[in-house]
Amino acid sequence: MSDTSAPALPVTFRPARTRVVLLTSGVAMFVVISAVGLMLDSLSPGERMSFVFVAALFAGVLVMLSRPKVVADDDGVTVVNITRVRRLAWAEILRVNLRPGDPWVFLDLSDGTSLPVLGIQPGIAKGRAIDDARALRALADSRGTGREGA
Repeated sequence: MSDTSAPALPVTFRPARTRVVLLTSGVAMFVVISAVGLMLDSLSPGERMSFVFVAALFAGVLVMLSRPKVVADDDGVTVVNITRVRRLAWAEILRVNLRPGDPWVFLDLSDGTSLPVLGIQPGIAKGRAIDDARALRALADSRGTGREGA
C-alpha cells in the first residue's frame, strides 16, 4: 500500500464508493417507487402521495447511511457517524485500530472507551480503507498521545 506519512491537514476520510452506491440507489429507489405510485390509476391522490412519502423515507435512510466521514484538522478529529457527530482533540486519541475482519476503524480514547469510525470502512474499497487508517494513525501518532508503531 502507500507509505504511512501523515497527510497535510485538513483532510477528510470517507468511504467514497459506498457513498456513491448508497446515494445512487436512493435516487433510483425514489424515482421508481414514486413513478409506480403516480402511474397507478386505481389509487387516490392520498395513496399516491403515500408512495412518494415512502420513497422519500427510504431515500432518506440511504442518505443517512452515506453520511459517515472523518475530518482531521490542526485541532483534532471530527467523527461523523450515521446519527452522531463527535469532536475529539488529538490528545484524546490513543490508538487507531483496523484489525482484519473489523467492519470499520476504532479509536481507543484516553477515557478508556473505544469509538467506532464508520468513515473508514474496508467493505467495498479495502485498500483505500487501510491507507486511510494508516494516514489517520500517522496523524494521531504525530499530533497526539498515540504510541508510534502501535
